[in-house]
Amino acid sequence: EHILGGLDHLLFVLGLLVIARTLKRILWTVTGFTVAHSITLSLSSLELVSIPIVPVEAAIALSIVFLAYEISREQDDSLTYQYPLIVSFGFGLLHGLGFASALGEIGLIQNEILVSLLFFNLGVEAGQIAFILLVTTAIWSLQKYFRHRSKVSKVSAVLTDQRMDLMAAYVIGIPAAYWLIDRVTVFLL
Repeated sequence: EHILGGLDHLLFVLGLLVIARTLKRILWTVTGFTVAHSITLSLSSLELVSIPIVPVEAAIALSIVFLAYEISREQDDSLTYQYPLIVSFGFGLLHGLGFASALGEIGLIQNEILVSLLFFNLGVEAGQIAFILLVTTAIWSLQKYFRHRSKVSKVSAVLTDQRMDLMAAYVIGIPAAYWLIDRVTVFLL
């Protein structure tokens, strides 16, 4: 349920997919994100770490804007493209605090905190994997369609990939910029 309603989480994962590009890098990048947000989700849910949610939500929006910006730059030699695992792990720590807030709203069964935490995390991961499979299938299908339909040269194929990346940057960046402004406004007021 959190994944289906968590558009910010899905857009962040979409950004990671665009940056990681290859199956091996996607697996490492998403695993880093998963491990990181599982750590802070656990620490926060067990009340070992406590950070106010308003600035965390603003920082989450900023992390999504950051990914959109990196994608729009189209510079494969940036640190984000070279080391997506580090980026996904770092921001995953932040996103885990957001998950903890969502889990706090649902509530943990007090005598079964670890079981509740485990199943919430498994639900998040199942939703994330389903989203990744859906998106990668859609991207692969679109790329195949455009390449086959126009019978383009390799140069045109690269241009098509760049256009798809730029489109992804806008799809990710526009709502994230709105969330950032909205969340910072709430934070400042």
